[in-house]
Amino acid sequence: MSKLRLFEPRLFEPALSDPFDSMFSRFMAPMRKAMEDGSLDIKLDVTESDGLYKVRADIPGVKKDNINVRIDGNVIQIDAEAKKEKETKESGGKVLRSERWEGAVSRTFSLAQDVDEAKVTAKYEDGVLTLELPKKATAAAKRIAIQ
Repeated sequence: MSKLRLFEPRLFEPALSDPFDSMFSRFMAPMRKAMEDGSLDIKLDVTESDGLYKVRADIPGVKKDNINVRIDGNVIQIDAEAKKEKETKESGGKVLRSERWEGAVSRTFSLAQDVDEAKVTAKYEDGVLTLELPKKATAAAKRIAIQ
């Protein structure tokens, strides 16, 4: 007769002193493992300067034609799809291990101010997507005359 283990041994987590936080951390562990298995993940750097947001998104192993960027006001969405290329086998050999990833990923984030879609530039080079997102000019407050 096999025993059913209901609780895993508690790991020492000094940053998580609250039992709920500790439980949540262990609950999310399978998701963290899925992200560490080599699957595609978009890492972002967002900077802001006068009148412009600059986004650098790491999307290695994806062809330029398989990347889509959508802008809706201040919401930016980046979609990417990676496809496996055909595996070739050496004369009569077999593939022992393949760590290529195939699938789609999407990343959505919002900025503090709307983006002027007409002036956006995008460049993809060496696995890095660079977006220059000019801020949309805000209309100055208008004083209304009361009659």
